[in-house]
Amino acid sequence: MFTLAIVGRPNVGKSTLFNRLVGKRLALVDDQPGVTRDLREGAARLGDLKFTVIDTAGLEDATDDSLQGRMRRLTERAVDMADAALFVIDAREGVTATDRVFAEILRKKGNPVFLAANKAEGRAAESGLLDAYSLGLGEPLALSAEHGEGMAELAGMLRPLIDAAGARAEAAEEEADTDVAIDADDTGEEADWAPTTRRPLKIAVVGRPNAGKSTLINRIIGEERLLTGPEAGITRDSISLNFDWDGVPTRLFDTAGMRKRAKVVEKLEKLSVSDGLRAVKFAEVVVVLLDADIPFETQDLRIADLAEREGRAVVVAVNKWDLEEHRQEKLAALQEAFERLLPQLRGAPLVTVSAKTGRGLDRLHAAILKAHATWNRRVPTAGLNRWLTGMLEQHPPPAPQGKRIKMRYMTQVKTRPPGFVVMCSHPDLIPESYSRYLVNGLRIDFDMPGTPIRLHLRGQGDQNPYKGRKRAEPSRLRKHTHGRRAD
Repeated sequence: MFTLAIVGRPNVGKSTLFNRLVGKRLALVDDQPGVTRDLREGAARLGDLKFTVIDTAGLEDATDDSLQGRMRRLTERAVDMADAALFVIDAREGVTATDRVFAEILRKKGNPVFLAANKAEGRAAESGLLDAYSLGLGEPLALSAEHGEGMAELAGMLRPLIDAAGARAEAAEEEADTDVAIDADDTGEEADWAPTTRRPLKIAVVGRPNAGKSTLINRIIGEERLLTGPEAGITRDSISLNFDWDGVPTRLFDTAGMRKRAKVVEKLEKLSVSDGLRAVKFAEVVVVLLDADIPFETQDLRIADLAEREGRAVVVAVNKWDLEEHRQEKLAALQEAFERLLPQLRGAPLVTVSAKTGRGLDRLHAAILKAHATWNRRVPTAGLNRWLTGMLEQHPPPAPQGKRIKMRYMTQVKTRPPGFVVMCSHPDLIPESYSRYLVNGLRIDFDMPGTPIRLHLRGQGDQNPYKGRKRAEPSRLRKHTHGRRAD
């Protein structure tokens, strides 16, 4: 598919334009410059045109290993990846010296470059629009990303390139003459759900700032797609990346580091954290990444608990394991702390990795696939009811207030995560401890460690069809004889 990279100085409206093209508020937008730091891809649509758009960090005049220098190199890499670049300037500020430097860089890249003057609404932008001709990139397109002006003209500029890219793709498909596999959903037949290109396995990597989330994802996908460095809190957006992980179609979400709520004071950081929480809700498996030096802090526990409450499969990964000297003792301590501090995730995988060296990634992949399979598990109803009978014989439910509780029937009503319903009498009188007894039994006997399990106790009405109906009074036969009642 045709790919367009949006580039330009900080705060010229690139992310606003990106959100306009994809039709969603995917990228964080704020008045301060430099909000975007990573490359964010999205499916764009302009009328009948469909293409991929990349939002990039603001081009900074820095070439060293500073944060700005690394952001610039990542943006230049996006231009090399894309089929064309849309160079955005601020029409109200006019052409700056930095704009001229980057216009020259883009011209030397050799890919098609379109020039857009954003914030072009009103008379204040007229002089800047005329000044844009001096960049030597052809006629500038007057845009207002915030108000949606100039979108039709942008579509007209892109159409020839998109049509040509589509024709090349069709020719390549005909030449390859490959068979297309049909998903189980298309046949209408019920089958075990498995990741496909259309419905990839969704994994969110979450954790505190500077735990190494972006470095881990770069190592997994085998390329420097995400900005990394020693500074804490580099990632601000939730970035999603599609790729094939050892034969499994996967979508990885990199999230901003989540600090304690009391320390999150800036508006931008609040937006970043809420963006990360949305990524947890979209994901199927959540990898909680810990720092081996300071694992299981309060915020780590809250993040893991959030994933469990959202009903997501959880894998705990301990990063920076290459720096650990006493590994056996540390691993035993981590497993003990995990069982004690997160009893609701008892049995969930705990994997040690090194994002820097790549060690442990095969174990992490295996743990994610196992957690995902458990999350999708379905137990036959007959087996469940035999199991329930055994659990009741081993430990009958209590009889609060002298009322005997009968558990008659059990079935699984959903997966992702597994959800079960028990039909019983007096469900409101069953204590929480007995529900935990059943849930823990399900985990052990049906091999569902670590995954969230939802157990619902539902009342079953009495089988007597006359229960609750008002009893009719017996009729009396009255005979009146000479004003007296006959006995």
